[in-house]
Amino acid sequence: MSGEQDSVAGARTKKNGAAAGNGAGHRRLVIVESPTKARKIAPYLGGGYVVESSVGHIRDLPRGAADVPAQYKGEAWARLGVDVDNGFKALYVVTPDKKSKVTELKGLLKDVDELYLATDPDREGEAIAWHLLETLKPKVPVRRMVFHEVTEQAIRAAADSTRELDADLVDAQETRRILDRLYGYEVSPVLWKKVMPKLSAGRVQSVATRIVVERERERMRFTSASYWDVSATMDAGEEASPRNFSARMVAVDGARLATGRDFGSDGQLKASNNEVRVLAEADARRLAEALKQRDFKVASVEEKPYTRKPYAPFMTSTLQQEAGRKMRFTSERTMRIAQKLYENGYITYMRTDSTTLSESAISAARSQATQLYGKEYVSPTPRQYTRKVKNAQEAHEAIRPSGEVFRTPGQVAGELDTDEFRLYEMIWQRTIASQMADAKGTTMSVRIVGNATSGEECTFAASGRTITFAGFLKAYVEAVDTETGGEADDKQSRLPVLEKDQALTATELSPDGHTTSPPARYSEPSLVSKLEELGIGRPSTYASIIKTIQDRGYVWKKGSALVPSWVAFAVIGLMERHFERLVDYDFTAGMEDELDRIAAGDEQRAQWLSKFYFGGDMGVDGSIGRLGGLKKLVEGSVEDIDAREINSIPLFSDENGHTVVVRVGRYGPYLEREVDGTSQRANLPEDLPPDELTQEIAEKLFATPQEGRTLGTDPVSGHEIVAKEGRFGPYVTEVLPEIEIPEDATAAQKKAAKAKAPKPRTGSLFKSMDIETITLDDALKLLSLPRVVGKDPESGDEITAQNGRYGPYLKKGTDSRSLSTEDQLFSITLEEALKIYAEPKQRGRSATAKPPLKELGEDPVSKKPMVVKDGRFGPYVTDGEYNATLRKGDEIESLTAERASELLAEKRAKGPAPKRKAPARKPASTTAKTVKAGTTKKAAAAKSTTAKRSSSTATKAK
Repeated sequence: MSGEQDSVAGARTKKNGAAAGNGAGHRRLVIVESPTKARKIAPYLGGGYVVESSVGHIRDLPRGAADVPAQYKGEAWARLGVDVDNGFKALYVVTPDKKSKVTELKGLLKDVDELYLATDPDREGEAIAWHLLETLKPKVPVRRMVFHEVTEQAIRAAADSTRELDADLVDAQETRRILDRLYGYEVSPVLWKKVMPKLSAGRVQSVATRIVVERERERMRFTSASYWDVSATMDAGEEASPRNFSARMVAVDGARLATGRDFGSDGQLKASNNEVRVLAEADARRLAEALKQRDFKVASVEEKPYTRKPYAPFMTSTLQQEAGRKMRFTSERTMRIAQKLYENGYITYMRTDSTTLSESAISAARSQATQLYGKEYVSPTPRQYTRKVKNAQEAHEAIRPSGEVFRTPGQVAGELDTDEFRLYEMIWQRTIASQMADAKGTTMSVRIVGNATSGEECTFAASGRTITFAGFLKAYVEAVDTETGGEADDKQSRLPVLEKDQALTATELSPDGHTTSPPARYSEPSLVSKLEELGIGRPSTYASIIKTIQDRGYVWKKGSALVPSWVAFAVIGLMERHFERLVDYDFTAGMEDELDRIAAGDEQRAQWLSKFYFGGDMGVDGSIGRLGGLKKLVEGSVEDIDAREINSIPLFSDENGHTVVVRVGRYGPYLEREVDGTSQRANLPEDLPPDELTQEIAEKLFATPQEGRTLGTDPVSGHEIVAKEGRFGPYVTEVLPEIEIPEDATAAQKKAAKAKAPKPRTGSLFKSMDIETITLDDALKLLSLPRVVGKDPESGDEITAQNGRYGPYLKKGTDSRSLSTEDQLFSITLEEALKIYAEPKQRGRSATAKPPLKELGEDPVSKKPMVVKDGRFGPYVTDGEYNATLRKGDEIESLTAERASELLAEKRAKGPAPKRKAPARKPASTTAKTVKAGTTKKAAAAKSTTAKRSSSTATKAK
């Protein structure tokens, strides 16, 4: 099914009032996106409603030529899916996997009197509703039903107060979809030609990638600086509480000592800080010694009241950041869990950039805070958190527990899995805390002076913070980014009561050395924060943006840090030089504002797209439209792009002045430098972060010859044996003589002759071997593999011992079994092999049991121990139920329990591998009549028998 985009003529946001025809004979079809949501809301609506799901989007622009309907095959624009010469009309096609769903929905429409489109309350939900309307072409009245939480009261209210489709929201969403298609289809082919096939560019993903690349460039340019000071433990006397406290030297003879913030990224003092003194190690040690046994006194005491106001309730971006910091969730994982909580009626809609709460929510939060913590802990007046909401399409309330009375974490513990419970608890805590009283306390800043025996007056500083009234901190404390030096709001550091000129003694004086650190790499939470700060993208898109740049290979994870690939460096370098405006932060943020004008009805979609694509008077000076449009920009730049220059990333000069560069080739990145007119190359390990590629490492890589280290000659074949460093690790191989091909042979004949030529034997080095020390005998043993162990006396099948990319194994026909050690390849006997095959297969993997490589503790979901094991396809983490392969950047030695549980959660969310099914029967629609009260009671009873988790905040507060 296909159709061109039509306007939503006459549709505007307005209330229809109570649903027409509420008589008993009326039947209404309600369509939501999710089967879960359909099952949840059906009982709330009663017998006159049939609730069914579309299972997400039902149509989209063509994904390729095969998707284009026959009547459009000859059109030049059909594969693009947008007729740029005819008002930018879009060609939408029903995706193959949704054709049966469309047929089902059309069938249900025949038996109802009204259609309610109840998709999500945002721009994308509005567009899905419009696509349903265009595809189903209903002949019955159509109403738009909107709700922000899945509760009985909210669902009934939404059904009684419907509206028409909002044409402006639909236009805004479709403009974004068409814009992204134009951007991708115009710019991505440039990357294929100039960098590498199968790459992609995107309006927001390219800018997000640039942010990560720029941070890595900062780290690569960074030069560390060192500085010293002296730390002291001061004694305030027996009567003081606490008696001892810490202080640090901050000045010598009135000159302030340099700290990390005084240095630039070049390792030099900033121009504005020339008057500070950089204390050298020798001076620090001398002063520490010269201050021993000296008298100190308090030079000044400054005490101030401390007040901290509560945090605003969660919106999408802050929820992703906090879940990332507090629970180590990825943005995608956070949104997946939040979606389940919303659809099952636990929280309000999770895609929002609003921090406001409804009056009923404020009342519920204040009431619950009073019950749990006491009246004195609740704000004297209701708190409302307002901010400028740039995106009119988002839901207009913060993320909070659903309903007019919030369920405590203890009340829902038995109904949620661990991840759901943790996220709900955090949302509940944050919402309650938002209506509580300010935290109060005092801060103290003290200056202490002492004279060294060498005559210098040395000034020390100490600071403290004491919380006298916890207020909202009793309910919730926001996590901090420790890499940036953050400090928790509830952290206290008490100082004793001190007075000016009070005598002190130093019980310990230690010279301390410090070095400046490069800016931390972005993590998912900090990248979300940066995107929000720059106004790039919208909160609802952050999770998909971060997932996309990882899936495309532009970014990979090392622990929680986001590391750009060398391909990302090449792509961003090309974009910056030739399509600068497309990755400009201000331009991209400004474009979001322009798109929001379409959502508000202040801009016409087709005109805006025409100016963007073909050029026109739009946006600020230097915008794409004013530069002649996207089409002209791309077409005019392609021929000017030097592919070799773009794919060369200069690093540094070696000790002989030769420039070392990373080249991004068709088969991956490699190192290169020119020495005496000859190109010298070296393979780059895939898991080496760009900023860790030092001159020392580069020299080591160059020292490994590309042609390999000659080990000797095979006495049997007479072929030379060499050891080489390959993309997937070191290996040995034989050098075969070149085949003779007649000079007059055609290209096809030469290709055929090469294809028939014998292939050299190869063998990966064992983990215990080193390319620098491997001998000819070792290599010949590796090349002798696979080794025939013997024949199975029952089946007659030959059993061989082989060394694969992921470890040693036995093979008998199609049955493979892993071996415990590489040495077994040469030592295992037929009897031992038959014994292995006599053992049952383990979890679908034909492997013998191996001891775990690492134990990581209990998985918070399955409550089973997590261990790292070595499998056929590399190391993986398992809890005995699910196996998750370690990703690029995950190292066994540094793998944490949090990261392991995250990998298992992602694997668990994907569910078991799909199995072949018999043709499915047409599913029955979900109706209110099919929900039996008895079933609900049984389910509730079953849940109540589940062992509940420890209740958390609510229980503790009581």
